Amino acid sequence: MKKNPAMRIVSHEKFNDSNYARDNASLPGRMEAIHKELKRKYHYIDAVPVDEAYLLSGHSSQYIDTVKQDSELYNMALLAAGGARIAAETGALGEPAFAAIRPPGHHAYREQGWGFCHFSNMALSLLHLKNKGFIKSAFLLDFDAHTGDGTIDVLKNEKDIFILNPMAEKNDIYKKVIEDYIKELPFVDIIAVCAGFDSYKLDLGRKLETFDFYYIGKTLSLFSKKLSHNKRYAVLEGGYYLPDLGKNVLAFCEGFE
Repeated sequence: MKKNPAMRIVSHEKFNDSNYARDNASLPGRMEAIHKELKRKYHYIDAVPVDEAYLLSGHSSQYIDTVKQDSELYNMALLAAGGARIAAETGALGEPAFAAIRPPGHHAYREQGWGFCHFSNMALSLLHLKNKGFIKSAFLLDFDAHTGDGTIDVLKNEKDIFILNPMAEKNDIYKKVIEDYIKELPFVDIIAVCAGFDSYKLDLGRKLETFDFYYIGKTLSLFSKKLSHNKRYAVLEGGYYLPDLGKNVLAFCEGFE
């Protein structure tokens, strides 16, 4: 299959290592299921770890020190934050990007983390774009089965970053919530996505179909084109039903590209 040069997947072979933690996000075979689908179609960019100075834009030094106590986990979390940063920079340059990384980050607060999250990958990447002058505003959609409370905490002072965690019992209503929110948005410089595939009908969220992930991706792609900048990127969060995880991620990416 011909690869699309306009879509970038940011990842690293180290993310296949499941020994950095003992939780759902570190399930053996989780990343391999994603790569099996994405590598057939997309170009890959290697993630590069961030340094501690990068983390300090969103986390306290005391909290960072607590994560450091587990060196294997800390190094993987640095690499995940680095993957999100590269995806953000790629998206800001007009090429859609998806960061296939772990550990996830949307439950990482300034001072603590839970739900398998340690550093706020998405929030840090948006702060990086603002600090470097790439953007002034953003729309962030989080379609994980759980609210991205850590992302909200880290970005709580950023009034020009609009965050939506859709809430609805049925998939059609869920998609309409997204569409209605977008209609009321002002112009934003970039679209960012916390992509949590645990909202799948056979995963924890018990809600979305495979096609719904494509539809959400396509909706955001069209929105970025409507804004006349095509700037968008996504970062992996949840998703634990391995038999269908790869095809769900692929469906989103195909819509998002």
